[in-house]
Amino acid sequence: MITMEELMDVRSLDKQGYSHRRIAKLTGLHRNTVKKYLAEGTLPVYKKQARLSKLAPYHGMIADWLSTQDYLATKVYDLLQLQGYANSYDIVRRYVKRVKEERDRTAYIRFETLPGQQAQVDFGDFQITNGDGTITTVYCFIMVLGYSRHMYVEFIDRCTMPNFLDCHQNAFGFFGGIPGEILYDNMKNVVIRRLAGAVQWNQTFAAFCAHCGFKPLATPPYSPWVKGKVERPIDYIRERFWRGYTFQNTAGANHDIREWLLSTAYRRIHGTTGQKVGDRFEQERPQLGLLPPAPFDTAEKVWRPVGKDCQISFGGNRYVVAHECVGHKVLLKVKDGIIRIFKDDQLIVIYQIPSGKGTTVEDPRFYARLKADREQKERKYRRLLPGKAKATRGLVNDSLNYQVMVRSLSVYDQLIGKEELPCPN
Repeated sequence: MITMEELMDVRSLDKQGYSHRRIAKLTGLHRNTVKKYLAEGTLPVYKKQARLSKLAPYHGMIADWLSTQDYLATKVYDLLQLQGYANSYDIVRRYVKRVKEERDRTAYIRFETLPGQQAQVDFGDFQITNGDGTITTVYCFIMVLGYSRHMYVEFIDRCTMPNFLDCHQNAFGFFGGIPGEILYDNMKNVVIRRLAGAVQWNQTFAAFCAHCGFKPLATPPYSPWVKGKVERPIDYIRERFWRGYTFQNTAGANHDIREWLLSTAYRRIHGTTGQKVGDRFEQERPQLGLLPPAPFDTAEKVWRPVGKDCQISFGGNRYVVAHECVGHKVLLKVKDGIIRIFKDDQLIVIYQIPSGKGTTVEDPRFYARLKADREQKERKYRRLLPGKAKATRGLVNDSLNYQVMVRSLSVYDQLIGKEELPCPN
């Protein structure tokens, strides 16, 4: 390949009457090259051949990984090395960046659900400035019905599983029924993990869904826009209820938010539907599923073995149970600072959980029963001891030392009628 300057030199020499051989000698080019460029008159256009990326065999793997987790390029690079990838990190970084940018540009179509078909659930966090300047956070559980946009809101101090399930049951009672399905993001109380695109549900949460009779759905990872019906109301609550609100405690806030829901949010005209929330809810209410005949036990459930000291350990404290439980596992149901302990289906004891750690919580009756049981066994043993050991009583009362009468041997000789025989020499 020659440059534009070389081509210009070749043309200039050619116009001056130099031969091809002489031009080649003066420019240092091959004679055929000089002939070729003088014949064509222009520089050749070289087309760059597309090369197959060294990362191409792994594109499918990367797509699967990024569909389940928002991995950094460094993490993707580590996973690829385990699959045999031996090329540079920069190739991976550029490709992951391109995939994420393409994903973020993807548009989603807004969809509307039928009455009673779906609800969406999410949490919001709200900050409170205390008198001393410190910040306290409370959490806001929100469930929004997809058709009417009627919503239930409850403030809680902690996002524990018992609180999470209690909020559901309170929401169902507020609506007077249960939607056919509920959409969640990938919160830990709902989704444990995803395996090859399949969702592994939290076991307690799955039991709750089966008890209440609704189907859980999980959004794709890092796709909050999929459940926009519940994402947007969080901002609505912040602006229309929370801003300027004087917070005292969660109980007071829940009372106030319920009044606000029924007086303000219920009567508003929704921006998307163009209708009053209350009017659409009256259409949706009959389509909700029936409430279960009994509420779900939302207490935290933990199994613990009982040691020989009749104690179990939980939360940094120890609790005394009945001695009949020693060697068995007992079920602990924990909720609202109360711990209930069961052996099989039998309730053994109820304890208040202490505020600190390292405390032994005891019902005095258990050790008293253990002591009484031991004394009873010892008395039974002592009663059986004389009867079982009659052969040894003579060692104590000297009844085994029989009195033997001493007689002369001549008396026996007279009895058998024999004379005394002479002693042999």
